[in-house]
Amino acid sequence: MSHYFTSPDGPQKQREIRASIWGRDYTFTTANGVFSGTRLDPGTATLFRETEPPQRPGRFADIGCGFGPIALALATECPGAVVDAVDVNDRALALTRLNAENLGVVDRVRVLRPEDVGRDAQSDQRYDQLWSNPPIRIGKPALHALLLEWLPRLAPGGQAWMVVSKNLGADSLQQWIGAQGWSCERAASSKGFRILHVEG
Repeated sequence: MSHYFTSPDGPQKQREIRASIWGRDYTFTTANGVFSGTRLDPGTATLFRETEPPQRPGRFADIGCGFGPIALALATECPGAVVDAVDVNDRALALTRLNAENLGVVDRVRVLRPEDVGRDAQSDQRYDQLWSNPPIRIGKPALHALLLEWLPRLAPGGQAWMVVSKNLGADSLQQWIGAQGWSCERAASSKGFRILHVEG
């Protein structure tokens, strides 16, 4: 499983998958060597099913974007938004860029490695919304470090939406986020997943 969190070696075998997100049908190009490369994973599907797209444009980020379903749905449903799609897996980033081109939103989806975020003229800006199916399996210390990097980037009044499996520590993660000083509530619970809502 750890190979999803690095850039894979070896040949790439692309495929197309279809998914319905917020009432709209999408076709994505995916490949081996990325998270859930054969379908829209159940956690992300639950996140979409239990939330509504943003009602106002802003600056959004998809943390751990994979092949890009969250970032691309945000950009599609919120035409004025600018979305940073962030991942450590270069193959995932390339697929997100390709899917953004195919969907006609490449001008508003910035595909970035974490270390490249903030190396531009907008580096002093914060995010109105953060969205993530966070990489729980990287381990608790690394996950906490990731959240401590991103949650402070929320603008005043900003929001974060995350989906976490109950069996992989969603409830303890909610408690930990609250202990760091953020308001974190369980917005929904469905099919073994928790939807966590954080306010900046």
